[in-house]
This record gives sequence, C-alpha cells and structure tokens, in this order.
Amino acid sequence: MILAPRIVAQGEDGIPTPQRYLAIATMAMAVFLSAVSASIINVALPVLGRELQTTPSEAIWVVSAFQVAMAACLLPFAALGEIYGYRRVYLTGLVAFTLASLGAAQAGSLASLTAWRVLQGLGSAGILGVNIAILRFVYPRRLLGQGVGINGFIASVSATVGPPLGSALLALGGWHWLFLVNVPIGLVALVLALLSIPETPRAHRKFDPAEAALSALTIGSFLSTANALAQGHPAWLVAAQAVLCLAAGTLLVLRETGRAAPMLPVDLFRIPLFRLSVLVSISSFTAQMLALVALPFFLERHAAGGAAMIGLLMAPWPAASMASAVAAGWLADRISTGLLGAIGLLLFAAGLAGLGLLPDQAAAWDVGWRMMLCGLGFGCFQSPNNRVLISTAPPGRSGAASGMLGTARMLGQSLGAALAALLLASLGDAGGMAALLGGATIALLAAAVSMLRVAVKSS
Repeated sequence: MILAPRIVAQGEDGIPTPQRYLAIATMAMAVFLSAVSASIINVALPVLGRELQTTPSEAIWVVSAFQVAMAACLLPFAALGEIYGYRRVYLTGLVAFTLASLGAAQAGSLASLTAWRVLQGLGSAGILGVNIAILRFVYPRRLLGQGVGINGFIASVSATVGPPLGSALLALGGWHWLFLVNVPIGLVALVLALLSIPETPRAHRKFDPAEAALSALTIGSFLSTANALAQGHPAWLVAAQAVLCLAAGTLLVLRETGRAAPMLPVDLFRIPLFRLSVLVSISSFTAQMLALVALPFFLERHAAGGAAMIGLLMAPWPAASMASAVAAGWLADRISTGLLGAIGLLLFAAGLAGLGLLPDQAAAWDVGWRMMLCGLGFGCFQSPNNRVLISTAPPGRSGAASGMLGTARMLGQSLGAALAALLLASLGDAGGMAALLGGATIALLAAAVSMLRVAVKSS
C-alpha cells in the first residue's frame, strides 16, 4: 500500500517540518511541469506537422487545446478544492497530468495528441487551481510571502527553460520525449504529495455543474475569441465568439450574485483589496504579453546581431525576474504590498519604454539593461501581488482566490497576445514599438492602481 499519512493543517502555523519541505518540493515539481508544458511544445510544432502529416495551422491546436482546457477549468477545480479538499484535487490533477503525458508520448495522430493535451490541461488546472491555496496551509502566515516568492521563482525558471529544453529533447530523441520527460518527475511529485500535502477544512455545500459549465464557457470563449483575433480569423467568427463569451459571462454573473460562495468569486470582489489586486494582475500580464510577443520582431529590426541574437538578448528579463521574485516575496512579509507592487510596476514600465525607444542597431548592453529592468520590475510586483490575493480572502475561500489568481494571469496573457498581434498586423514595422510603449502605459496605470492599495484595508 502507498503510505499516505493524514497531515492536518494547523491554522496559521502551517505544517511541521520535514513535511513542509516535502510539500514545497512536490508543488515546485508540479508548477514546473505545468509551466514547461505550456511552452515546451512550441518549438516542436514544425516537426509535429511533418510527422503527423498535418498543416501548421492545425498543429497549433496542440498548444491551444492545453491552454483553453487549463484556463476554462481553473475556477471549477478551485471550487472542487474548497468542497472536497485541496489535497484530493491536487493529487487528482497530478495523476491526470502524468497519465496524459504518457498517453501523449504514444499518440499517433493529431486528434489523439490533441485529446491527450486536453487531459494534460485539465490536470494542470487541478494543480494550479489549488496550489496557492495549499501554500496558505503549508507555510506559517509570517512566511507566506516567502512561499509565494519561491513559487514565482519556479514558474519563472520553468517558462525560461521550456523552449531550450524542448530543442534539446527534440535533438536527442524526437518529439515524444517532450511528454515522456514529465512521467518520472510526475511520479516523484505524486509520492511526495501523498506524504506531505495536508488535509484542509472543507466547505459544506454542493458542487454546481451548471455553474461550472457557465464558468468554463465564459473563460474558454474569451480565450478562443482572443486567439481568433490574434490569428486573423474572419470578423464574423470573432464576433460570434465574443457574443458567446458576453452571453455566458452575463448569465454567470447573474447566477452568482447573492450566493454565499460563488465559483466566480463575486463575494471576494466586494473586498476592495482583492478587487484592486485582480485588476493589477490582469493589467500587468497584459503588458507583459504585449511585450513578449512583439519583442522578437522588434529586436530583429533594431538590435545589432539580428535574429541570431534574439534569444540571448531576451535572457536578462527572466533571469532578473527569477532573482527579484524571491526577494520580493521576502519583502512582502514586511512592507506594504501596494507600495512594493507599485515600485515593481514603475520599474517594469521604465524598462518597456526604454526598449520601445531603442535606436537602430542598439548594442547588446543597451538592450540587456532594459531587459533586466523589465525582469526586476515584474518579479518585484508578482510575488507581493500573489501574496495579497491569497491572504485577503477568508481561509474558507482560499481555493476561489487561488483559482482567480490563475484566471487573471491567463486573461491578461490572452488579451496581451491578441493586442500585440493586432498592432503588428496593422502597423507593420511600427507595431513593435507601439506594443512596447502600449505595454509601458498599461504598466503605469497598473502601478497607480497598486498605490491605491496602500490606503485600502480588506473588509
């Protein structure tokens, strides 16, 4: 039998060591798997298209299926965590993700690979929908910022190593290894989770399938609309998806209003600090994705060295973000998160504006320090913002806060990607500068909103 001791979370004191360290390790592995799987497959799309005998536009479904499934199910799985326990949802998500990775490695057609990627996305939603909520019960309250900072560091590392890791695995063993590599890591993470993830208090209510369907349809159709807009689909198709999103969202809000613990956390949005933090999160991730989509095109035109240097020129951003995420998490336990977030977003805005105003044939150093400024600023904002999002919610609504955190990130990234694609398509060579300066403007507005939190107390 598998050893699975029932560790019970002790209020605001977290869980004892060594179980705390094991819990940190399993969540780090799971976040790594989820984040890497979102980006590692991009480098293999041309190979997948050839080997599975499909077109590039069809191969993109391997990416989109994962993203849409994950984003659409974050809030429903967070609700399941509150009702049936975060431990159970986390373990189920980890098992589903690992099995789906094994299935994807054996896929022989685009249809079967896409189906396994959907299951991977569902597993990732099970992990990411509750992982921040679990952190609240694993760490003592005084160290929560540190835990969130470590989580942010792992996510930044994972997003950074995804593409180069994918290239290395393709060279060594083919695209199947992009999925097989997840299996041993997933199994180790599962064993550690069984030994360390604690039991948490459960809500005394029933899961509402209709509520979950409306939530998934709203978020899924939003992402689908953004993807259609970014890929230049016909206007009538974009409009139809937007109308579907608006209709589903309206029905969802009407259904949720007045409920004690709604899946879409309208109850938490009544808390000013939570509401402002979600707005800051969506805005900042919009600015980030605006820049990340536009930068390769912009740097190819403006930086010395051209396309061959783009990867190296962008490296200081994630490297600086990794370092500042941990430091900011430590600081978030000690000073105002509103002030810390505003400082980070001002640095981020300054870095984006500096990149947007780069002269032609800019030297590597001129690009590098601006990239570093973006990374320092974004990392400085992200960990404190995540901490305040989760700690502002009542303990019984930690799952809803955790799910909303992931949903805000996905909404911002989708919106930023769509805006960047529109600017690049409509403005040509000037689109890259417009995206970077637009991102800087959005980051400045987010900094102003973050400063409002200094004077606001959660109710």
